[in-house]
Amino acid sequence: MKHVSIVIPQGPIILSSVIGTYKVFNFVNGFMMSKGKNPPFDIHLVGLSKETELYGGLFAIRPDSLISDIKKTDLLMIPAFSGDPCAAMERNQDFIPWIVEQYKHGAEVASLCTGAFLLASTNLLKGKTCTTHWLAADAFRQMFPNITLMPEKLIIDELGIYSSGGAYSFLNLVIYLVEKYCGRDVAVHCSKVMEIEIDRESQSPFVIFSGQKEHSDEPIKKAQIYIERNVGTRITIDQLSEMFAISRRNFERRFKKATSNTPVEYLQRVKIEAAKKSLESGRENVNEVMYAVGYSDHKAFRTIFKKITGLSPIEYRNKYNREAVLN
Repeated sequence: MKHVSIVIPQGPIILSSVIGTYKVFNFVNGFMMSKGKNPPFDIHLVGLSKETELYGGLFAIRPDSLISDIKKTDLLMIPAFSGDPCAAMERNQDFIPWIVEQYKHGAEVASLCTGAFLLASTNLLKGKTCTTHWLAADAFRQMFPNITLMPEKLIIDELGIYSSGGAYSFLNLVIYLVEKYCGRDVAVHCSKVMEIEIDRESQSPFVIFSGQKEHSDEPIKKAQIYIERNVGTRITIDQLSEMFAISRRNFERRFKKATSNTPVEYLQRVKIEAAKKSLESGRENVNEVMYAVGYSDHKAFRTIFKKITGLSPIEYRNKYNREAVLN
């Protein structure tokens, strides 16, 4: 039986990431027992105190164990946080040495969505990659610039450390762990009964690109606004650097530092975001949308669109356009 510790941080945390994790592991226990087998998981809620209030006291979680009670665990699950990540990390500093100690003694550690912030605070991600909610990617990079973040990934599994994408995609990581510990057949059965789509690999189709503007480099911010206001225009990097009287090399360096994207990546993402919105709600065909956002090469447009979203333009339209779905 694998000892599972679901961490209950001092709020604010996303209650569904605790309940969902507990429910999936508990379901697997029940299913295995119905087959005359031993339950694979010994599940515990582990906190710093005997009660954690959430949502202004509307809900409360009462852990069955404190970290001082758990001398050894096999799998440690860190749920998602809400609100200011810096403040949340301050409130939960006491978890850090305990998590590190458990990992050193053989425990595996999994972060769900924005739980990656607490995982990163342990320094266990040094030299490793991780993922988190795409919406929290800029904040994560600012707090942990030396960690390789891959927000397009839904699940990352690296040397006994796991991380998952945003919101309810944490369930995909839990199913992934069920498969690892209990086998493919059990994971498939669990996914079918709980209606969790199995084997999803990317959260790219869900990303809404808005551009990172919480920086103090005003010329770069003006360049971002210019790009966004001229989606259908062919814009070159030389043109932008000349417009703001900055050498190309310095412009590219400052742009990357301020936005976490190169100027070319930013141009592409702005154009593809505009294309996505047209494909979601408009009646234009793919070629019309392509021309409207400044592309003339169908192959190049399709390649960049799929690289950013994980879907071809036609697949994206069929998935998100209401008229296309009804037809």
